[in-house]
Order: sequence, then structure tokens, then C-alpha cells
Amino acid sequence: MQYKGIDVSHHNGVVDWDKVKAAGIQFAILRCGYGRKSIKQVDRQFERNYRECKRVGMPVGVYHYSYAKTAEDARLEADFMLELIAGKQFEYPVIFDIEDKTQQALGKKVLTDITVAFCEKIEAAGYYTAVYSNVDWFINKLDRSRLEAYDKWLAHWVTSPRWGNEFGGLWQYSDSGRVDGIETAVDMNISYRDYPSIIKRAGLNGCGKTTYRITAVKGGMNSTEADLLAKEASALGMTVVKKEE
Repeated sequence: MQYKGIDVSHHNGVVDWDKVKAAGIQFAILRCGYGRKSIKQVDRQFERNYRECKRVGMPVGVYHYSYAKTAEDARLEADFMLELIAGKQFEYPVIFDIEDKTQQALGKKVLTDITVAFCEKIEAAGYYTAVYSNVDWFINKLDRSRLEAYDKWLAHWVTSPRWGNEFGGLWQYSDSGRVDGIETAVDMNISYRDYPSIIKRAGLNGCGKTTYRITAVKGGMNSTEADLLAKEASALGMTVVKKEE
């Protein structure tokens, strides 16, 4: 199963999310900030994009663009991101974006240390964490054996991907897409995984587990029907309590 999505920042201007949803986009990944804590490093459209996505029922993820040079820098960036996303719910992963040219000469160990430090802090705060980068970085600059615990969002701008779901849950296949409701070119993505179900089932990303009570009553739903409904609800990650009256 594949889902069609976009990722946006303030570089994409003021997005008309009603039109985006009507165009068939199924999820969006929003940039919240970049670098360390500073009012100038908060994405200017993040709060609006988040509110609008929630209003139109668009499932969302979020990413932070890194300039970290050390693991300690990465932990400070993670603190900054946690402040920006506090109190919000995300149906898609919380993502560390590591690709900046100022970092590329740091070496594989340092770059992987940076990535792990950021992801560990975000994950410890109760978020489903992933890593974004391009093919060169994932193959040559990061030690993927140390990143197996995290999903990957691969930037690979080709028509036919070299890898699919076996590489990571998300594929950014273009940086020049056109979607109604966005005046600029926009990054286009495919998700290979049903992240909303995965994340809600785990109770992560601010999506607390919900308990559903199913009651079988005389003259209404019988016990067999209640059992069937409970099974279907459980398969969706819901916690079910069934009783008979």
C-alpha cells in the first residue's frame, strides 16, 4: 500500500490546504524549525500549516533541519524541536533532517553520532522517530547499521526507485511537483507504511491510546456481533472493553 504526500516549509508560501486535500494529497510533513533555538529559526509557516492540516483532516508529520556539528549540538536541536512540537499530535514520524553541506566533511562516525543523539532524545520523549537524507549521505556518510532502530525518509529524485519499503518507510521522489493550492514547486513523497495506524496503536506522537467500550444488549447488538466489532477495532490498534447487559 502506498500513500501520496508532500513536505512543506515557509519556502512554499501560504498553502491553501483545502485545495491540497481536494487534489488527492493524503499526508503532509511540515518543517518546524532549523538549527538551534532562535526566533529566526522557527519556520514561519509551521503553526499555520499545522492548524490548517488539522482543520481539513490532513495527517501530518514534522521535521527539523539540522546544522549540528557535534552530538551535543544535536541534543540542543532536539530540545528546540521538542519545544516547537509540544502539545501537538502527529500521525506521521518526527524526523531529523541531516544533509547540510556544512556538515558533510565531519566524517561518518561524527555524523552518525549526531543523528543518534538527536533521535534518542526525540524517541525518549515519546515520538516515533525517523531520519531524512539523500542517497549519498545514507550510503557514504552515515553508518546505517547504527540507525536500524529508526525509519528512513529517502530523498531520491528518480522515476523508478532503486529501493522501496525495504530501505525505509518514506520516499521523497521529486523536488519539483505541482499541487493545486501551492504556488511554488513542492517536494513529493510516497509513504509505504500506514503510519497513522502504527503510531496511534503505539500511543506515540501525542496520540494517546483510546479505550472503546462495546456493549451487547438485549434487542440490540448481540454477543456475536459485539465480538466481531471488538476484533475489528483491536486490529486497528484500539483498546477494547466489552461487556454484556
